[in-house]
Amino acid sequence: MENVVLIVHLILALGLIGVVLLQRSEGGGLGMGGGGAMSGRQAATALGKVTWVLAAGFICTSIFLTIIAAEKSAGSSVLDRIAPARQAPVESTSPALPADGGSLVPPPSGAGNELTPSAD
Repeated sequence: MENVVLIVHLILALGLIGVVLLQRSEGGGLGMGGGGAMSGRQAATALGKVTWVLAAGFICTSIFLTIIAAEKSAGSSVLDRIAPARQAPVESTSPALPADGGSLVPPPSGAGNELTPSAD
């Protein structure tokens, strides 16, 4: 279904480009200029009507393609799809804590492995 709408969308886009290029240039943008008549509304030509129909179809297919894309990505994020691929196993360089809950701080340099203090 999505491919059919996409093909129709592309045909409408190309048709719209062609019809706009075929229209006669009036000069002076935004409806200014063009002929001696200063009327605000000009007679609609056949190409003008075709342009409106193609533009309306283009907008409708754009909205429909947006809805299809939103349904396909419901509940997922781009980051969710990228994150598993980017995660690599992390090797820890820090030593593990001792099982008895001791400290990772080494003993002072003068101390040995004695469990009782020496009596001097």
